[in-house]
Amino acid sequence: MRLLLVEDDPYLQETLARSLSRRGMQVSCAASAAQALSFWKSVRPDVVVLDLTLPDGDGLNVVSQIRKEGLTTPVLVLTARTTVGDRVLGLNSGADDYMAKPFDLDELEARVNALYRRARSSPATLDQRESSATARADLHTIQLGALTLDTLNGAAYLNRQPMELTPREVAMLQALMSQPGQAVSKERLFAAVFPLELDVQFEAIEVVAYRLRKKLTDTGLGLVTLRGLGYLLKVNA
Repeated sequence: MRLLLVEDDPYLQETLARSLSRRGMQVSCAASAAQALSFWKSVRPDVVVLDLTLPDGDGLNVVSQIRKEGLTTPVLVLTARTTVGDRVLGLNSGADDYMAKPFDLDELEARVNALYRRARSSPATLDQRESSATARADLHTIQLGALTLDTLNGAAYLNRQPMELTPREVAMLQALMSQPGQAVSKERLFAAVFPLELDVQFEAIEVVAYRLRKKLTDTGLGLVTLRGLGYLLKVNA
């Protein structure tokens, strides 16, 4: 797969490019809107991963311009913007999927592969992208028992009622709900909860787990500590 990564943060760009390359992708990198447009037309990538905040313009303008030129390359947007209005604007501008920062690298890879497979099996047109909006929305919802998590806006709902969770608790919950009934290592959880935060002690993940466990009381879910393995989220019998 030829992947174009558009990210102006040098450290994040290098980290993502290295990680995705190790997973078998041919990664080209751009750090600005101008570079993105140039590489997009010359490299003709299979999938584009695009940060919205670029030094010379908004990433959505890049998507809009490339769509006007008839290029239907699948686009996965990465952004810290998490409001519903921002997501709607992004999808209406021609983006195919949306991930809020911080994000899990395994989920990023899964969504990129999903876009790639969909494009290869049925080359997307603008009308097809619009008709699949509902299907894309389903990709952002995880449900376990009575608990539902919207991974786009970081909102958790218990029996359709919103829960009061911090962003770090949501990040941990998302990582755990992605693998229900399976152990998730502390290392992976730390990377999901404290991405690129080099000054945070590793033991801080235990504090987040403790607080999340308390908030899961009476939800029908249990957060289990597996000594030496990590944590496991399960539906209580």
